[in-house]
Amino acid sequence: MYEIKTQAYFSAAHHLLNYDGECENQHGHNWMVEAFVRGESLNQSNILIDYKVLKKELNAVLDTLDHKDLNELPDFRGESPSSEMIAAYIYSKLKEKIVQLSKITVWETQTSCCSYFEED
Repeated sequence: MYEIKTQAYFSAAHHLLNYDGECENQHGHNWMVEAFVRGESLNQSNILIDYKVLKKELNAVLDTLDHKDLNELPDFRGESPSSEMIAAYIYSKLKEKIVQLSKITVWETQTSCCSYFEED
């Protein structure tokens, strides 16, 4: 089994709903996102997937979030756009283009992250 990963970044504002604490106030993050792809077989160039393809598709998804107020986006309206929800959103959008996608990890800070994946 092979696994590759790439990283990309986006900046956005959000606030958590139904939360008692500072994060209920609007604030922003510079999120780092890691996209993992897994597979058993390599192509004729002996690669799982071209990093350029993975980065392009990941950045296309992140462009929908970058420099936005996440609470105002239709996919998060009425929901608390937590790191968990953001990871699931990115996963579902990227999975449409990269079928071997295995996991998305969203880093809210340098020490705090959340991963979303589907069980086999």
